[in-house]
Amino acid sequence: MLIIIDHKIPEAAKKKLAQFGELLELETHGITYDAISGHPDIFFCKPPEGLIVAPNTPGRIIEKLRALQLSFQFGKNDVDIQYPGSAIYNAVVTNSFCIHNMQITDPVILTATESCVKIDVKQGYVRCNVLALKNDHFIVSDPGIFQALRDQNLDACLVNPSDVKLPGFRHGFFGGACGVHEDKVFIIGSLSCFGDGGKIRNYLEELDYELIELYDGPLFDGGSIMF
Repeated sequence: MLIIIDHKIPEAAKKKLAQFGELLELETHGITYDAISGHPDIFFCKPPEGLIVAPNTPGRIIEKLRALQLSFQFGKNDVDIQYPGSAIYNAVVTNSFCIHNMQITDPVILTATESCVKIDVKQGYVRCNVLALKNDHFIVSDPGIFQALRDQNLDACLVNPSDVKLPGFRHGFFGGACGVHEDKVFIIGSLSCFGDGGKIRNYLEELDYELIELYDGPLFDGGSIMF
């Protein structure tokens, strides 16, 4: 299994994560601002099937996807240096829903999600803020997105992201510190270092997820872990 990560996440987290698959570390220069330059959720959107890839994703990453014969398609627009062009692939897509600021979403994502209910929100960095779980459950660190999900009668857990580390910013977002594969939720850090950690543990236990904390330290926003 291939696991795409930001090259900047802590080495202890990489070491533990490597027990579950082959790591592909993303690093870019001069494409977007430095804090998110290696974030998978800036360059990739992952529907339930396949992968949508920004055309200006580094060539070595594209070559790796092709070598592994992974199914993907290119988006229409390049990731840009600043917002909103830095957030055009940062949508959350499930079997039933596409959640994003639809005014900035790359057209290929909109086409690929024609059968999904569109949940239009003001926030462009949706995947950074939202961890989508089974049976249309979500953990969210943005109040506006949380309210939009509740307006759709969806089950969502709102958490405070102020303890999430993102070098260069006051804090990161919860979704960017996480990834989901099958019945496991992976977190870059330990929930014991997170103010709403107990709330998250209970929510995941109710959904029968196994929690994998990747190192003993504060949550680190690495732009999500993409399996």
